[in-house]
Amino acid sequence: MLFPGFPRTVPQAETLYQKEPVDVVMTLNIPDKIIINRIKGRWTHAPSGRIYHTEFNPPKVPGVDDVTGEPLLQRDDDKEETVNRRLQAYWKLTQPVLDFYRELSILEEFKGKYSNEIWPHVHKFLSTKITPTQYTEYKGFS
Repeated sequence: MLFPGFPRTVPQAETLYQKEPVDVVMTLNIPDKIIINRIKGRWTHAPSGRIYHTEFNPPKVPGVDDVTGEPLLQRDDDKEETVNRRLQAYWKLTQPVLDFYRELSILEEFKGKYSNEIWPHVHKFLSTKITPTQYTEYKGFS
């Protein structure tokens, strides 16, 4: 069974482990700087919800929606200061949870900067843990 993003605190991790022993916990270790740069480059056309990114999907004209020509905005959640604060709070809560699982020797950590760098390692590891049928069912292909 997969619990993406859970548990978030050590008491939750302890309770989960007592009720449903976990055999593996996976974490993606991506430098905060990469996360901040990835999020702070996001710009939105509010009326349509179209999302642009200064590096990965830039608008044809900086700051302007490709379809309507209306200005793009950066949500408060996407601003560097906000992302920084959220990451600090995340690490304050998450590091003890990771340490808890590390002490149980069930933590698998995947380090990298980009999805295409990390995914092959995650895929290889998962292929040793679940059958192709289970993986297909999880991905919603059954």
